[in-house]
Formats: sequence, structure tokens, C-alpha cells
Amino acid sequence: MGVSGAGKTTIGRRLADELGWQFSDGDDFHPAANIDKMRRGHALTDADRQPWLERMHAAIVDRISRNQPAVLACSILKTRYRAIVEAGCYDHLRLVYLQGSAKLFHQRLAHRVDHFMRQELLASQFAILEEPADALVIDAALPPAEIVRQIRSAVGV
Repeated sequence: MGVSGAGKTTIGRRLADELGWQFSDGDDFHPAANIDKMRRGHALTDADRQPWLERMHAAIVDRISRNQPAVLACSILKTRYRAIVEAGCYDHLRLVYLQGSAKLFHQRLAHRVDHFMRQELLASQFAILEEPADALVIDAALPPAEIVRQIRSAVGV
């Protein structure tokens, strides 16, 4: 988890590839209206996010029911969002928070091409971010290989 530009997709894919697990990107769970709204430079409201959170939760429940390990990269910036996504699944999940500076993430977003999340929305993400107390916190400025190594070491996989 983390704000846009933290490296969630990059790290999530690398981790899933190394483990031979399924990877899912939280962006893929957004309704089309949410993506269109962000593409136009408008921040999502909690009401906008609700179906997105519910879809991710359903995917997690499905994977757990099928005993299918997976990596899910998603922002879930508020404690309330995490509670919805993780509900009833806490014993099966490990939350990793890719933490970093607005400057670093803004630089990364400036180099993205053809992504709906505009760099102008980064400030709105930092404004609502509630850093998790129960997550593995990793410095997002580290090289991807080191981040994946730290995750694997901490989680024991």
C-alpha cells in the first residue's frame, strides 16, 4: 500500500513473480467512472471508493477460499479503507506500506506515460493518508530488488 508513485505495482509484480503467486493491481478494481474522474484530475470521494474497496475485499476472500496466495497492490490510504479490504481476513494478510516523500513520488509520476492518475492528485492522497500502525514499513526510495528482499525476509517467504 501507499500513495501513487510509491512503487506498489513494480514491487508487487516482482514479489509475485519471485514467489510464483498471482498479482493483482488495485487499479483494475476501479469502476470506469472512477478512472475517468481521476484522469480528469479530480480526487475520488469516499463514496467513489466504496465499490472499489468492496471489489478488492471480494477478490481477497475468493483467493483465501481457494487457498491461492496472491499479492495485491493498492493504495488503501485510510484506516477505514484498510478495514473494509481486510475485513475477516486479517489472519491471512500481511500489509506492506511503501513509505516515502512527496518529492520522490512526484518525480516518479512526472515520468509516467499514459496513466490515469495525474500528478496533481498526489497532494490529495498525502492529505488523506493515515499511516498504518500494523504494517511492515519499507522505504520506497530503496531499489526494487532490496524492497522485495526486505518483504520476503520480514514475511518469511
